[in-house]
Amino acid sequence: MPIEFGVWATVHNRFRQWRDAGVFGALLEGLIAEAARRGEVDLSLVSIDSTTARAHHDAAGMHLDEDVLAALEKAAAETEKASSKGVAVKREPGRAPIPGARSGGASGAGEGSG
Repeated sequence: MPIEFGVWATVHNRFRQWRDAGVFGALLEGLIAEAARRGEVDLSLVSIDSTTARAHHDAAGMHLDEDVLAALEKAAAETEKASSKGVAVKREPGRAPIPGARSGGASGAGEGSG
């Protein structure tokens, strides 16, 4: 984050406060209203993208024991293979979820999304 924005925690907290207060929605509505006043509204050109690109664990500085990494990769591959066949993957009770693996739910949200 550029230094001129300040400490990341402050920026994050302010963003959350503004999001919760509806500041971004009000800004968007204000921009659309101003464009409409000028006769420049073409909502067919509006697009919002909230794509999140995650870095590989090596790029993020995470270090895993080779055995743990191999087990995680194997489990992720099995989960992906099962889900591509339309098989519901059941997790054993008390077993932690596999990072990056999709559950049977509809939510695509993961950690740090948004």
